[in-house]
Amino acid sequence: MTATDITHEYIVEKLSTQFPGKILSQEEPYGLLSLNVPRENAIEIIKWLKEDTELQFIFMTDLCGVHFPEQTGFELGVIYHLHSLVHNIRLRLRTFFPANDPVVPTATTVFRAANWMERETFDFFGIRFTGHPDLRRILNVDDMTYHPLLKQYPLEDDTRTDKEDKYFGR
Repeated sequence: MTATDITHEYIVEKLSTQFPGKILSQEEPYGLLSLNVPRENAIEIIKWLKEDTELQFIFMTDLCGVHFPEQTGFELGVIYHLHSLVHNIRLRLRTFFPANDPVVPTATTVFRAANWMERETFDFFGIRFTGHPDLRRILNVDDMTYHPLLKQYPLEDDTRTDKEDKYFGR
């Protein structure tokens, strides 16, 4: 099979066959195949995508966290961006879970590059990666007691008097 034969439909069909019932939903914003999967199956699916001799998603472009407080029961998420360099195909896997249970398995067992990306996600969103070899803050100070990218914090300090909104288009 050539790279032009590998379509989004083919990838979804192949994954659905290998992992029945584990593709919770799919969409293609801006032409990028995005699949939602359960967090307990995410690493297993990523490992399979990497090791599949046909698809060859051998490069993890990015791993990041997201926070959607309005999605009750699925407020936090981890997004994995994979790339098949051989076929020049990109894929986004997403997994969402409750904010009161911010735990997912580590992807460092599949991609060593996930190490610092997971540390950054922990640092900013408080998502803990079980099995991570060294999960600690990477960009913020060690004694920080909160995770600044959670949307429960205001964007600006209300006590600031050195700015006037009119200069910032507000």
